[in-house]
Amino acid sequence: MSTPFPFTAVVGQDDLRLALLLNAVSPAVGGVLVRGEKGTAKSTAVRALSALLPAVDVVPGCRFSCAPAAPDPNCPDGPHEVGAGTQRPARMVELPVGASEDRLVGALDIERALAEGVKAFEPGLLADAHRGILYVDEVNLLHDHLVDLLLDAAAMGASYVEREGVSVRHAARFLLVGTMNPEEGELRPQLLDRFGLTVEVAASREPDQRVEVVRRRLAYDDDPEGFAARWAEEEAAVRARIVAARELLPSVRLGDGALRQIAATCAAFEVDGMRADIVMARTATALAAWAGRTDVLAEDVRQAALLALPHRRRRNPFDAPGLDEDKLDETLEEFGGSEEDDDPGPDGPGGGGGQPSPDEGPQGGDTAARPEAGESGQPGASGPGEQQAAHASEPFRTKVLTVPGLGDGAAGRRSRARTAHGRTTGARRPQGALTKLHLAATVQAAAPHQRARGRSGPGLVLRRDDLRQATREGREGNLVLFVVDASGSMAARQRMSAVKGAVLSLLLDAYQRRDKVGLVTFRGSAADVALPPTSSVDAAAARLESLPTGGRTPLAAGLLKAHDVLRVERLRDPARRALVVVVTDGRATGGPEPVALAGRAARLFAAEGVASVVVDCESGPVRLGLAGQLAGELGGTAVTLDELRADSIAGLVRNVQGTPGTSRRAA
Repeated sequence: MSTPFPFTAVVGQDDLRLALLLNAVSPAVGGVLVRGEKGTAKSTAVRALSALLPAVDVVPGCRFSCAPAAPDPNCPDGPHEVGAGTQRPARMVELPVGASEDRLVGALDIERALAEGVKAFEPGLLADAHRGILYVDEVNLLHDHLVDLLLDAAAMGASYVEREGVSVRHAARFLLVGTMNPEEGELRPQLLDRFGLTVEVAASREPDQRVEVVRRRLAYDDDPEGFAARWAEEEAAVRARIVAARELLPSVRLGDGALRQIAATCAAFEVDGMRADIVMARTATALAAWAGRTDVLAEDVRQAALLALPHRRRRNPFDAPGLDEDKLDETLEEFGGSEEDDDPGPDGPGGGGGQPSPDEGPQGGDTAARPEAGESGQPGASGPGEQQAAHASEPFRTKVLTVPGLGDGAAGRRSRARTAHGRTTGARRPQGALTKLHLAATVQAAAPHQRARGRSGPGLVLRRDDLRQATREGREGNLVLFVVDASGSMAARQRMSAVKGAVLSLLLDAYQRRDKVGLVTFRGSAADVALPPTSSVDAAAARLESLPTGGRTPLAAGLLKAHDVLRVERLRDPARRALVVVVTDGRATGGPEPVALAGRAARLFAAEGVASVVVDCESGPVRLGLAGQLAGELGGTAVTLDELRADSIAGLVRNVQGTPGTSRRAA
């Protein structure tokens, strides 16, 4: 087994280390979500924590790590008698992004369950992580249904596996740690709320600190065992402090003053529900125990708010997580507790309450920063023939645009698809392990052979060939590729603001439906891929907001660039179907025969059956209808900008055409 990098040797990242240690002291805090750019020691710190956790007593031979002093009465390997056990180190179990549901929660042998009535259960990763750490790297890329199962188990402390009326339950209490790079996509707000604490991490910009990071990493790579030995004393001290804090935790008093500050803070920041209040209370209590105190102070409440509230304040994916610390201090002062809250606690490693310096900790305001624009709204001097970027108008709710037909893409919420979850539509022979049994089809397949198999009792004589897998229909996520005209003909500020607001609305819809998004823009003499296909819709929103306009309209170049993007994406993710949204007034200028070239480029999409919608941005009393002609060439549908701004981007659009001359109703 490789030697992990010592936890105490991690340079900086005080908030990350504190959040992990608080969960080690009190797993009831609810885990940690670590957000940050790549290469910031997220995974290193999490893996190092497992070496600091105290060893656990387990029942010998129990696959579910039951405690010998209080074994789980529902343990599938039980019942166990109360008695002496054996010790083993606390485990850290990693959940791969591509794991299946059976790998996570475990699997039942359906054939034995039906034929013999035996609950033959193979434990999953949740059982392995019981009384240890469950680590999910890139948790934002994990399928939604797996995240739901994971967080439900973390909240209930138990895992349930059910297959056609046969169920197994076992304890699953673990420290949940997830890491993610926001550039690769966000978690839904309701899933963010299920993590107790969140920490934003970034690489230090201080040269001395960066030098120390490199020095320690090189020393560890040269001699892992020797490097770990040099930090053994510090590791032992932190391990002992965790044990002492766990023992002190039941004695910590959360006074009425501190509790009032917690409630007032959550109310002041308008967080939804009551989970934030509970998490803050548990975090403040753990902070006091970590500092060796039996009373919760105002500084504990403040630090708890900085760790527990930023991710709960997001109202949409374009809001930056963060907390207004001035407002926090005003709230804590207004609702100050008793006199004991003013007494400073003892200092120690990590500080009295683990409170970071003003330069550290979660950063960010209430909303994402927007680029500055001219005061008067007049064109700026960004370059020849170029105007300043216009702000997007307010987003609105859109109707559902879908891709026609039945797909096989990743689970999502847009178009119809064959999925592992959804309504049952039929049955087939299983390909590989059976996951979703179609009971009626299985019985129907086995029934004609019962006499030949010598059936004499009430039981069904079942064989492997009789089993039938249920086929299900649900929804998939698509690739929504925006092709946005940023030429001079689109430069009227009011019109461009409305266009950006419409695209922003579709981005919000794509976020909610778990789509990937991409952005192609064209102006001047060329087209650019402003954002390659990604799950990060907030990155697309940022690129859209800063998009300048001006120059000619190379429509053909924009369509051809979009076609290239789709071609490459098909190689990477062949099961994900695309929906192309072209935002333009339909004009094509620049170069020889621009209109004819644009028509030929559009017909490439129609020939491949790519679903498309054209948002017609033409305005004025006289309209040429060029966007409608483009939609016909694409084999798609068109909606005018007036219709777009009136209610929603699909206010009058209910169809997305799959082939030229036909239309299909969007589900």
